[in-house]
Amino acid sequence: MAKSDKRFLIAQISDLHCGDLRFDHNLMAGCIEIVNAEEPDLTVIAGDLTVEGYREQYDEARSYIDLISCPNKVVIAGNHDCRNVGYIHFEELFGPRTSTIHFTHSGGCGKDLSEHVTVVAVDSNKPDVNDGEVGRHNFRFIESEFAGDATFKIFILHHHLVHIPGTGRERNIVWDAGDVLHVLREMHVDIVLSGHKHVPYVWPLARMYLITSGTVSTWRTRGRTTPSFNLIQIEGDEITVNVISSADGSRRSQTYPRWWCHERFSAYEQ
Repeated sequence: MAKSDKRFLIAQISDLHCGDLRFDHNLMAGCIEIVNAEEPDLTVIAGDLTVEGYREQYDEARSYIDLISCPNKVVIAGNHDCRNVGYIHFEELFGPRTSTIHFTHSGGCGKDLSEHVTVVAVDSNKPDVNDGEVGRHNFRFIESEFAGDATFKIFILHHHLVHIPGTGRERNIVWDAGDVLHVLREMHVDIVLSGHKHVPYVWPLARMYLITSGTVSTWRTRGRTTPSFNLIQIEGDEITVNVISSADGSRRSQTYPRWWCHERFSAYEQ
């Protein structure tokens, strides 16, 4: 992937599961090498940094995350991280479990426009259970954070909002997924990033793209799915999702149109 000033690049990494018997240091090292070579503008670590939420597992995960060179990093907790009151360690090492960042990138979805990016991350975990819930108490926060003039809006949570194919019987989709999707659609969110299921997939839904990432550094995989992470390129009116193998660096890519781009650019021209 050639470096371009007009390209906005996101590295989406999840499900490290440090401390797990199937964790593989070489997979994580391979991911870090590729990500640093690509020079992303934003790196998202979408939860399950650990396998049981213990401090030494968090310390190991932090040592890897610190090796990723990126001007903007967002780290969220997963359901495994909240076991054994592990969210206390998360907060000590990474800060609040709900956060917002804003930054500007050159290029964007129109001539001579800058890309004003808003990233909102919310904790969807419930301690010591695998189920997820965003909660109505977070809806107003999400609405207020996305109410600005951002030209690209990203929402991050650990759990999935729709079923992921190839992951068996559905047991722990976000409890309030319908209401969350409604809020995100009303706020014209562009992409939703999550992890949890260890299977990379893209769902186009209500002018948004719901993008999940696989397990980056374990062999806790399903069927022929291999350990992987995502590189998401936003350039002009297109979004390209690259699923990268952590094992050998191979990739498969799919390009999608930016639904909200055309509406925003038309308003800009008027």
